[in-house]
Amino acid sequence: MSVPRTRIRALNEAPIRPGGEHVLYWMVAHRRVHFNFALDRAVELARELGKPLLILEALRVDYPWASERFHRFVMDGMRDNRSACRASPVHHHAHFEPHPGASKGMLSDFAGRACAVVTDDFPAFFLPKMLEAAGRKLAVHIEAVDSNGLFPMRATERVFARAVDFRRFLQKSLRPHLTEWPRARPLSVSGLVPFERLPTDLFERWPDVFGDGGHFDLSKLPIDQAVRSVEGVAGGRNAALDRWKRFLSERLIRYGDGRNDPDDEVSSCLSPHLHWGHLSVHEMFRDLASTEDWDTSCLSPRANGKREGWWGMSAGAESFLDELITWRELGFNMASLRDDHTEYASLPEWAQRTLAEHADDPREYVYDLETFERAETHDELWNAAQRQLVREGRIHNYLRMLWGKKVLEWSPSPQTALEVMVELNNKYALDGRDPNSYSGIFWVLGRYDRAWGPERPIFGKIRYMTSESTRRKVKLAQYLRRFGPSPGLFAQ
Repeated sequence: MSVPRTRIRALNEAPIRPGGEHVLYWMVAHRRVHFNFALDRAVELARELGKPLLILEALRVDYPWASERFHRFVMDGMRDNRSACRASPVHHHAHFEPHPGASKGMLSDFAGRACAVVTDDFPAFFLPKMLEAAGRKLAVHIEAVDSNGLFPMRATERVFARAVDFRRFLQKSLRPHLTEWPRARPLSVSGLVPFERLPTDLFERWPDVFGDGGHFDLSKLPIDQAVRSVEGVAGGRNAALDRWKRFLSERLIRYGDGRNDPDDEVSSCLSPHLHWGHLSVHEMFRDLASTEDWDTSCLSPRANGKREGWWGMSAGAESFLDELITWRELGFNMASLRDDHTEYASLPEWAQRTLAEHADDPREYVYDLETFERAETHDELWNAAQRQLVREGRIHNYLRMLWGKKVLEWSPSPQTALEVMVELNNKYALDGRDPNSYSGIFWVLGRYDRAWGPERPIFGKIRYMTSESTRRKVKLAQYLRRFGPSPGLFAQ
């Protein structure tokens, strides 16, 4: 049950200090206490050293696009984690930074009394630089542990340029990793020393979010209060499990044929919970395998890179796994191995060349960021997709592709289009700022795709999509009614 070495990365050369007061798990990405290799590693060290385990789950106030929407989603997860830790020997401490810079020194304070520090290895947003800085600063041993997906990010040094190549690679290489499993309930293992109480000075300097009767007023924080929580969408493990169980029982059977139809919503809508670490891919895979009465003997011996047939599951299950594992972990592959994965220069050479050749093509419509954001283009379908993003923190997966293609077509340059897509997605999408969301954005510009013909104005050899063809392919009547114009949508 030990954590695979391929998932553990030392961030410094400082020693473990057996005389410390506790082992610290600095929870920054895998925000859950179930099916979590990072927590497993922290539990291992605590048991080996005979020390209590302290979980520190905090959130800065000055991260890019910080908003009430994201803070609320994280707080929901913190509440679930706190509840799960109450009946265990482990102490969970949740902290929200009250103003920019206020959390300076917090990690050092908690780590200064620790035997060792374990944290989450997440390859996107500001987290890699934050972890590097922590490794340099701390005088105690700190490790980052990968609990992102079924395939360990650092088990290969190859960056895959196409989904079919990565899928073929997984079909050859994933099988042994399917026996490496995080604990379902790591807090219930025997041999953990109970954490008695947090030292008073730490508690007073870094107050707990739930220290005042379990309530915290987010309106007091200097974050974007205009980007409000999505009604009916809660963060945390409990909400994620409810949604996941409904998907398995009601939507999975229709997923293969229906996932592209906006009027017949059959997607899991779990991308935000995966992004914030509230639900584990391992847990989802376990449940899906149980539903399908599946074991590894069902795997095909052929590694041909095809979307269906290798898993030996139903069509709906295999289609879902292709999204959950192939496409999602393809993004983690790129993000973990290329520091420039969010930059225009990371696009394939052919894509950059064809976009440059058509950079000066006339554009019938050109919109600025504000017009896009306010869903005030000439296109009813595009405006509806943008309204869904603002209201629900997501866009239906098929329409998100169209949404991006139109931003490219209606922007003065492909570089500006990238800036617009990143800004709108990261500001509103609950699953934004994620390797997987960057995969979707950059796919619009040619990443993971091939050159297409005929060559077109503005797009060149980039795959082309139109609202008219989309209307012919999928059902949209209910979608357009649901996300039609809404007075006050952007009212302050």
